[in-house]
Amino acid sequence: MLTILGFGMIATFLVLIMLKKMSPMAALVIVPALFCVLVGKGSHLGDYVLKGIGSLAPTAAMLMFAIVYFGVMIDVGLFDPIVRGILRFCKADPMRVVVGTAVLAAIVSLDGDGSTTFMITVSAMVPLYRRLKMSLVIMTGVAAMANGVMNTLPWGGPTARAATALKLDAGDIFVPMIPALAVGLLFVIGLAYVLGLRERKRLGVLTLEQALGRPDGEPEPEQALIGSAGKGDAPARKTAPAGAGSTASGAATGPADGSLDESHDDAHAGGSQEDDASSEILDPRRATLRPRLYWFNAALTVALLTLLILQTLPIPVLFLLGAAIALTVNFPHMPDQKARIAAHAENVLNVSGMVFAAAVFTGVLTGTGMVEEMARTVVDSVPDAMGPHMALVTGVLSIPFTYFMSNDGFYFGIVPILAEAGAAHGVSPLEIARASLVGQALHMSSPLVPAVYVLVGMAKVEFGDHTRFTVKWAALTSLVVLGAGLLFGII
Repeated sequence: MLTILGFGMIATFLVLIMLKKMSPMAALVIVPALFCVLVGKGSHLGDYVLKGIGSLAPTAAMLMFAIVYFGVMIDVGLFDPIVRGILRFCKADPMRVVVGTAVLAAIVSLDGDGSTTFMITVSAMVPLYRRLKMSLVIMTGVAAMANGVMNTLPWGGPTARAATALKLDAGDIFVPMIPALAVGLLFVIGLAYVLGLRERKRLGVLTLEQALGRPDGEPEPEQALIGSAGKGDAPARKTAPAGAGSTASGAATGPADGSLDESHDDAHAGGSQEDDASSEILDPRRATLRPRLYWFNAALTVALLTLLILQTLPIPVLFLLGAAIALTVNFPHMPDQKARIAAHAENVLNVSGMVFAAAVFTGVLTGTGMVEEMARTVVDSVPDAMGPHMALVTGVLSIPFTYFMSNDGFYFGIVPILAEAGAAHGVSPLEIARASLVGQALHMSSPLVPAVYVLVGMAKVEFGDHTRFTVKWAALTSLVVLGAGLLFGII
């Protein structure tokens, strides 16, 4: 019964948010509360919720101060050169913009933290997407998949959990998986290329000058694009080639045959957001710029990320100290500090609120025993004939399990059971551990991952739209990693 109720609770939550019948925050609280009563443990709801909040409180604190820190770094201009470099590569071409999103997210993911990756990626790319009228859901989906593949780094979390749960060396797990993960990352970049071509087809062929309406003699394209983002003037477009979905006047209308392709249907959901203040965060004339402190801010950020990787102090403490130093040095006057905190308060509240709401969901799912029963039911349903192929079974199961539960629950609760079943048939725990990493591309879009709320919140994309678009591609990416692992003999 607990198994049925557990899967029913997850399905109810997903249906409600994907159909936009409830907001994610409300669904994360109300749905598990109702199912807790159905299980017959309504009297313990408070204990479950408090335990869940206690486990996620450090994450919420980290996100709060990380948003403030990176928000200040964006305000003072630390990432402006990165955006200009991306603009030179992208040249207002939607295909290049999407590929650039994947590459940027993968590179920034080297720090091992999804939240910081999404904050930097969204901050750099949102002005481009808004100015070119591109789908923001494509941006969030590609960034999440690239980060999911890179999330398997030993300091990223899943590999360390698998090593701890099975008492193995993290290097022995990760290093042999590099070829398979490289294939997965190349697949994400290839997918970004395809999605970018679809956006190019939908929008028509653009140039920087046309996108900006810039006559000769105007400022440099990249600076003009950054500075004019969000001014509300729609970019001019060339008339697209035949079949590219443009009218004679150059307005993008969709495919010539009148059908709705995927890029115009799912992908374009969330792409019609109004240009707002967030589009102007990289205005080269903004009053918050601190060019004289550029190298101090760069050194502070490098030092912060280095200490984060070395785990010198807990991550929440590092970001708390970093935010305090950044605010004090860049904005020494109290009114300016208050203004910067107020400017980022909306993101802080949205993300931290989502984290604590997710604590209700995970608290009930774990406290009532649903997770254990779901895991036991699935593992027991594996036929004995699949015993010698338990690594393959683990890889397949990691895709849904790491989406429907936390990494802690999967790696410490389920992977050891799978490893025991595999050992009885001569399957090495190392193979089980490597296979367990396969599902991370999908995991990073799970409603139980706090970082995903940073991604959709800063991009102002509906979580349901992001889920509907991303899940299928992320699951396919995970299957590609699994296939590569089998092909190379790693799994």
